[in-house]
Amino acid sequence: MKDAFGAPQSLLVLGGTSEIALATARRLIALRTRRVWLAGRPSPALDAAAAELRGRGAEVRTVDFDALDSASHEAALGKVFAEGDIDVVLMAFGVLGDQARDEEEPMAAVRVAQTNYTGAVSAGLVCAGALQAQGHGSLVVLSSVAGERARRADFIYGSSKAGLDAFAQGLGDALQGTGVQVMVVRPGFVRTRATAGLPEQPLATGPEEVAEAIVTGLRRRSETVWVPGALRVVMAALRHVPRPLFRRLPV
Repeated sequence: MKDAFGAPQSLLVLGGTSEIALATARRLIALRTRRVWLAGRPSPALDAAAAELRGRGAEVRTVDFDALDSASHEAALGKVFAEGDIDVVLMAFGVLGDQARDEEEPMAAVRVAQTNYTGAVSAGLVCAGALQAQGHGSLVVLSSVAGERARRADFIYGSSKAGLDAFAQGLGDALQGTGVQVMVVRPGFVRTRATAGLPEQPLATGPEEVAEAIVTGLRRRSETVWVPGALRVVMAALRHVPRPLFRRLPV
């Protein structure tokens, strides 16, 4: 439950090496979050992330989690919730893929879809059920503006995020009145390791800006967060551009 300062006391990160997730964890720890679980594939990077957060004063544990292994999600995440209530679950795993390669190699495209959508549906439902059983909590889902309208440049990734976004919105509606909040976060281009070397897009941000928006959204109990906020207006306009013209836009 939230403490006297209004901050969540516990956090579960699905995608424990995500730069956005770790930036968010640092901010929450500064606001008195004291117990953090990092879920991800065992790796030196996951261990280093846990050590860094411990250095900031939190009790940090790791749990093996593979987005592609949906059959293991209930047991892996159930282990976390069995240790005590979780105030915030941050679903931050996902892959960009390589559009050109993925069009030539259908199984590579399937891997993008299974990671970003199928794995998220499985993990999201497991966590939603656990949060509902405890009677409170927030599920934060990292979506993307890429899911708002398919672009030639990244329609495989974008379609997976479109599915994730629709799922998260519907889940939020299903959980109304249960004490569980679902917050969908739609960042634009974020400067991370995953996007290093890609052409930077307009209204680009960094992990810290997204983390700040997430923490603010949690405080306000927002249902949808755009990062930066100007993207809400931009995408509202782009959604209605006729397809022949949209194909020609440099987006």
